[in-house]
Amino acid sequence: MTNWSKTDLLILAFDHRASFIEKLFGIKGRPPTAEEKKSIQEAKQIIFEGFKLALQKKVPKEIAGLLVDEEFGSDILREAKQEGFQFAMPAEKSGQDEFDFEYGDQFTKHIEEFSPTFLKVLVRYNPESEATLNERQLQRLKKLSDYLIESKRPFLFELIVPATPTQLDKLGGSKEKYDTTMRPQLMVESIKQIQNSGVEPAIWKLEGVEKPESAKAVVAQAQSNGRQAGVITLGRGESKEKVQEWLKVGATIPGIIGFAVGRTIFWDPLVEFRANRLDKSQAAEKIAQNYIEFVDLWQNERKK
Repeated sequence: MTNWSKTDLLILAFDHRASFIEKLFGIKGRPPTAEEKKSIQEAKQIIFEGFKLALQKKVPKEIAGLLVDEEFGSDILREAKQEGFQFAMPAEKSGQDEFDFEYGDQFTKHIEEFSPTFLKVLVRYNPESEATLNERQLQRLKKLSDYLIESKRPFLFELIVPATPTQLDKLGGSKEKYDTTMRPQLMVESIKQIQNSGVEPAIWKLEGVEKPESAKAVVAQAQSNGRQAGVITLGRGESKEKVQEWLKVGATIPGIIGFAVGRTIFWDPLVEFRANRLDKSQAAEKIAQNYIEFVDLWQNERKK
């Protein structure tokens, strides 16, 4: 596999499906109509225009990347391939607590059709969750990992470690306390268990941490036993300030190679576009500017 631990990768992520449909378009409990699907595709196209604009203006193509889904972004995936952009697509069903394949046993067919630079999965995994649930997820992930290794496709693994009810109770229900006190160690243990099951990502896409020592521990586990995996920090839809804080920590740690930020970059411009306060080109311009700001922050912190 390629040594991703040495190459910066700054991704604009917009593979959101369930949250996009429900929270941006207000569609709940049913699939979108043909007309609504066109509107969702249009919104994704605006984000892509913002990405391309950012590259025209400032962002180096060799470190830029995008992450978009096949369901609403198949045209974008094809254009990204044609233009030589680094791009990832997801393999998971959206909006589920348990990882499963979007296209069931046909997952290889879809990967081969688009041939992404990276194949991405989002997995919610907590070492203290129900053991049978974790085991089911690991079995599916091993199947995917084996295929990707065999077909020489880099695996981009997005790991979310949600608190269990018991863990939250111990902290008086505070998700903030969980983020700062329990989650960093649970992330390390999760990575270890996933690796021990034979799943080998090239890049780990992880929630940010507050302390440099926590970031170092995560990287140490990701790169244990001579592995060459890189780590990128995800945005989790947090405020710009929170994501900036996470990126400032990550940029100084060897092995953390970039970010994959989505909603923090594109959400507000799309809300304004949907409310007719911005036209398409203005929304794309704002998205480009937000992406450029995060790239600038990353590159400036890298130099320190």
